[in-house]
Amino acid sequence: MKISGGCFDVSRLRDEKASLEEQAAAPEFWNDPNKARETNSRIEAINRILNPFDQVEISLNELLEIIDITASGDSLLDEVAQSLASNESSIRQLELRQMLSAEEDRMPAIVSVNAGSGGTEAQDWAQMLQRMLLRYAQKKGFQVELVDEQAGETAGIKSCSFICTGDNAYGYFKSERGVHRLVRISPFDANKRRHTSFAAVDIVPEIDDSIEIEIRPDDLKVDTYRSGGAGGQHVNKTESAIRITHVPTGTIVACQSQRSQHQNRDTAMKMLRSRLYEQEMQKRQDAVDSRNSEKREISWGSQIRSYVMHPYRMVKDHRTDCESSNVDAVMDGGLEDFVESFLCWAKRRKNNL
Repeated sequence: MKISGGCFDVSRLRDEKASLEEQAAAPEFWNDPNKARETNSRIEAINRILNPFDQVEISLNELLEIIDITASGDSLLDEVAQSLASNESSIRQLELRQMLSAEEDRMPAIVSVNAGSGGTEAQDWAQMLQRMLLRYAQKKGFQVELVDEQAGETAGIKSCSFICTGDNAYGYFKSERGVHRLVRISPFDANKRRHTSFAAVDIVPEIDDSIEIEIRPDDLKVDTYRSGGAGGQHVNKTESAIRITHVPTGTIVACQSQRSQHQNRDTAMKMLRSRLYEQEMQKRQDAVDSRNSEKREISWGSQIRSYVMHPYRMVKDHRTDCESSNVDAVMDGGLEDFVESFLCWAKRRKNNL
C-alpha cells in the first residue's frame, strides 16, 4: 500500500535523498568540509521524515493483511481500528513536518520579545511570554541560548533575545511572530482593575556562513557595557556586553551571555546578519509574504493572538481562529494546536496567491 498526504511529497524527498547520497559517495566529497557537513545534515533531516513514514506504511500494509484474513465481527477488528487511528495521527504529524519545507525552516530561530508601552504591566507580560516560548522550546527538545535580557524597572523584562537550535526550530517558532495581547486583572493595581497589555515577538532564522550578507564596518556603531546580573559576585565587572547598531537600517542587536567581549561580538554579528537577511527577503517577497502585516505597532488592533484571563479565560489566534480555554496549559508552552493551525493557514494562503 502506498500512502501520501495532501502536502507530503514523499517521492520528491526520496529523489533528493538519493541525489545527496550520490554526492556523499563521491571521492572529492570531503574536499569542502562545510558543504559536506551541510549535505550530511540534510540527509539526516530527510531520514527523520522518511523513516517514520516508512514505518507507518509497513504498519498499514500489515493491517490490510489482517483485515483480509479476519472474519467480519472478529475481535481483532477492534485492534485494527485502534491501529488505524494511531497511524492516522502519525501521518498527520508527518504532513505537518512536510509543511516545513522552506530552506529557512530548518535553521535555528532567533527569538526576541519586546514589551509594549505600559510600563510594569507590559514588562511583566513580556516575561510571561518569554517563559511560554522557553517552555515550548523545552518540550520540542530544542537547545536554548539566552543572549540578551533587559530587566524591567519593577518587574518583568523590557526585552530579551535567545537562540533556539533543533530540528526545524525556525519552522515551528515562526507562528509566534507578531503582537501578543493580554487581558487580566492586574496584580500591580491595588484597585484590582482589568488591564490590557501588549508585547511583540520577533522571529528570524539564524543564517549560516553559506549565505553572504555584506556588512560594511563603517555602517556599524558598536557600544560596550557591563552585563546585567543578580548582584554581588555575579555582576560582570568588565564591559563585555556588546550592542551593535546597523546605522543604514536602524537594526539593533545585543549580546551579554558570554564573559568574553569577543564572543559576545561574534554572536551579535551573527544575529545582525540574520536580521539583515530577513529584511532583504521581505523586500523581495512582499507580494507573497505576510510577515510585514504581522509586524505592526505594539498596540490595539495589531495583535495576532489574545490571551484573556478576565472576565473569561480564552486564548485565541486572530489569524487562524484557533482557540483554547486552557490558558494555563498554553502559558506553560502548550502551543502545538496554534502552531499546527498556523502552518495549515499559511499553506492555504500560499496556495491561494
